Amino acid sequence: MARTMWDSSVGKKTVMAVSGLIMLLYLVVHMIGNLKIYFGAGEFNHYAHWLRTVGEPFMHYEWTLWLIRIVLVVAVVSHATSAYQLSRRDIRARPTKYVHSRPRASYATRTMRWGGIILALFIVWHILDLTTGTVHSGGFQEGHPYQNVVDTFSTWYGNVIYIVAMLALGLHVRHGFWSAAQTLGVGSRTRDRVLKATANVLALLLTAGFIAVPVGVMTGVVS
Repeated sequence: MARTMWDSSVGKKTVMAVSGLIMLLYLVVHMIGNLKIYFGAGEFNHYAHWLRTVGEPFMHYEWTLWLIRIVLVVAVVSHATSAYQLSRRDIRARPTKYVHSRPRASYATRTMRWGGIILALFIVWHILDLTTGTVHSGGFQEGHPYQNVVDTFSTWYGNVIYIVAMLALGLHVRHGFWSAAQTLGVGSRTRDRVLKATANVLALLLTAGFIAVPVGVMTGVVS
């Protein structure tokens, strides 16, 4: 039954919707946590340490964090795989392009695929920069996320990469939330306006919230 569901287009769209909502929930929590940087190094570093001790003593050190990471990896892989396979099906169904693009298609809709690629590349860079320190500018300090964040956004390319990715995220969330609602059968004539407004507000808040961190470093508010 699971195989039949996965092989169908409806099944893949459902997987995309559910995995997308899981990632959206994580993004909201992650953004709120990131804004703690405005309360100073002590507060931000303490928050980062707390993430590793959540659930103790029942959960061992970092077990909860790794559980969250595993769920996110599964969600990202499922989302990307579903999107790729659905895209290939669309291409096979119509190998030649439409003479005229659909006029009602929004900019976010037309750029969902490119936005997904940009975000996938950003995730890799973000992990190598602030989690492993592999591509981090300056000296990466294990256990000092505040200093590492300031280092990253003290470089022009760190700001450009992050801000471009967050703009792509905003467009992705705006269209993705709406699509997920339609796939899961939440949409209706009476709810469509509310769902569209919610998608716009979520996209705006996430984009502004995430970009507030590099802006804080660039303006010297966070230093």
